[in-house]
Amino acid sequence: MKNILMIGTGGTIASGQTAEGLAPELDPSRLLQDTPRVAQLCRVDCLQLYSLDSTNIRPCHWLGLARAIRERYDQYDGFVISHGTDTMAYTAAALSYLIQGARKPIILTGAQKPISFDSTDSKVNLTDAFLCACSDTLHGVMIVFNGKVIQGTRACKTRTKSYEAFSSINYPYLAVLQDGCILQYIENACLPEPVFYDTLDERVALLKLIPGAWNKWRSAVGFMARAMDAIFVTMPGDQLARVDALAKHGRVDINLPKASDCGGDRMIVDTANFIAIMEAAMEGECKLCFKQGGECKRCKLFKALSVEAAPKTWETTSGCVYRDIAMEGVGNMTEETKI
Repeated sequence: MKNILMIGTGGTIASGQTAEGLAPELDPSRLLQDTPRVAQLCRVDCLQLYSLDSTNIRPCHWLGLARAIRERYDQYDGFVISHGTDTMAYTAAALSYLIQGARKPIILTGAQKPISFDSTDSKVNLTDAFLCACSDTLHGVMIVFNGKVIQGTRACKTRTKSYEAFSSINYPYLAVLQDGCILQYIENACLPEPVFYDTLDERVALLKLIPGAWNKWRSAVGFMARAMDAIFVTMPGDQLARVDALAKHGRVDINLPKASDCGGDRMIVDTANFIAIMEAAMEGECKLCFKQGGECKRCKLFKALSVEAAPKTWETTSGCVYRDIAMEGVGNMTEETKI
């Protein structure tokens, strides 16, 4: 009989009724009392690591989970983590990268309704999770929910009220469970020994791009720049130094599938490359241009620049504002003009 460690983190599955409504208060041993079949499958030790609503899960908790598994990895044949559903997919993905190539199953599960409810899905999900944790052919981090086994990096919560809360995105289910049996489709890869990581960089922001977002993004950048200038003018020197140090070590990561996804003949270009292209175009053509009036408005370069790099003012002395900028020197373009 295999040895499995159950790690409790809170969530709906472990919630009970309190004066302020449902709140996580049950530990793993209490959950196992309502799922007696687990005792027939394996020997279980319990560890109550957190007692959180999963919306309060943070990267520090992911590191704590990975550390708890690392310290006990050699003592157990598999791991079951009870977790709230709101951020379960995030935790599964984080653990997949913090614990890479694990041969032993690391299963996350939870429930849409607390285990004390008559209509709960907790008991089925817990039993299925321990079945998978005892498997010899399921490896690494997975979510087991509503009879589906999902790769940790492919899970997404797609329904808030249905028992079928999670879907596998762009990847098949690893297995399904029926009548206490695992029907496995894919054996996920593993290494002879797992590779553990103990750091995460939290300085990451996700910017989701949608059609028409580029102009709003340019406007937002300009607004933020003006707002920061106004803040810096009134900020004490010591605070300004701290903010400046923080800004130098921060970054924004924009995750784009590929440039051609914009459709048609439009594509997404790196900001620095875009500015270089515009400067080269103005240097090579605008300086030598003699178009006037309507000819300027019909100019393809003028149209492109007016959409992608609108200047602060349209006032011109030569008939074309971009000719004015080019004659003054593209190196003198303001950041707002470039953007």
